[in-house]
Amino acid sequence: MKSQLTPRQWKSGIAAWLGWMFDGLDMHLYTLVAAPFVMQLIAASSTSDPAVGQYASIIQAAFLLGWALGGGFFGFIGDRFGRSRTLSFTVLTYAMFTGLSFFAETWWQLMIFRFLAALGIGGEWAVGASLLSETWPKTWRPWIAAVLQCGVNVGILLAVLANLLLASAPPKYLFLVGVIPALLVFWIRRAVPEPEEWHAARASADFKQPGIGELFRGETRRITLWVMLVCGVSLTAHWAFMFWHQQHLRNLPDVLLMTPEQKNKLASTAMYLVIGSSILGNFFSGCLARYFGYRATIAWTFLAYFLMMFGAYFSARDHAALLCWFPLIGFCQGVFGLFTMYLPPLFPTLLRTTGAGFCYNIGRIAAAFGTVFFGLFSKVGDHRAALFYAGFLFLPAAAASFMMPKAKD
Repeated sequence: MKSQLTPRQWKSGIAAWLGWMFDGLDMHLYTLVAAPFVMQLIAASSTSDPAVGQYASIIQAAFLLGWALGGGFFGFIGDRFGRSRTLSFTVLTYAMFTGLSFFAETWWQLMIFRFLAALGIGGEWAVGASLLSETWPKTWRPWIAAVLQCGVNVGILLAVLANLLLASAPPKYLFLVGVIPALLVFWIRRAVPEPEEWHAARASADFKQPGIGELFRGETRRITLWVMLVCGVSLTAHWAFMFWHQQHLRNLPDVLLMTPEQKNKLASTAMYLVIGSSILGNFFSGCLARYFGYRATIAWTFLAYFLMMFGAYFSARDHAALLCWFPLIGFCQGVFGLFTMYLPPLFPTLLRTTGAGFCYNIGRIAAAFGTVFFGLFSKVGDHRAALFYAGFLFLPAAAASFMMPKAKD
């Protein structure tokens, strides 16, 4: 199989993988230090103060909203001006504004920086996925999806490692790590060419770029609506977990007695368990997709995600018990890697990054409101109810998955 790959394909694959890795890095720097950093910004006395959770969730909602808008905006740019060029813009955007988060002095300044960083993160997903779907062999797609999603996981693990190394430093210093991805831009612009399929589509269209309204016309409309529904519902539940499980863990009675450094190490350990098992889940989901198809694999994995969330948060548990559930939940997260290679081919070439970016990232808008909404179920310092009820969203997501179209190839 190795001999089938050209240097152009390898360069595209490496660029997309590195872009996704740094996506994961910059994406989760905030979730690791949200409670202590927001506590400082609003001058609260403790992370269990309800105002800390409220403002932290608003900042996360702004991030998810920016992610959604960035997917649509940079998706359009990627279809019009090329995948490689736009990939550079997205990486530079999220690296610059993640680094600027270090200078935030109020919660709303941090919210603005996270929103702007998210524009680049959301755009990178759509552009990177389309770049690979147009350059790598179709038979490799389930495995490419797993490997690409692992890039995000590795980035998150690097964020956790940085948090461990900076455990004794003020929370804001963690954001300086997010500047590193900017170095990737120089290599992408020099080494990664635009896909031939994109050039051919541009030439045949006589440079007439279809607008986003084409997503809601003809046969494409049904694809757009069902994919939007599945992504919106599932990502709301997923991001409710990814944000609130850290805040819930930090405010458990047995954890409140720990020192700030011990809390940081515990939060990092929890994220390692979730993301480490998610890497295994990526390849397991890819294996299932080869035999049972994308739709069935996505639906049944969403059902498993619900069962794991239900088991973890049905009753009150201490931090030791939750650490046993986190690998099971993380394993189910491998399902999201399938969207990487499943969604882009569903849309016409000149609507590919627009369609994939819009439909997948529109789920971030739902997730943005969902993060704040489920936080309303929380008691002082206790977010178990938010996590428990959020898990139920995977049930309609699983049912609706069967209505999405089959992969065209």
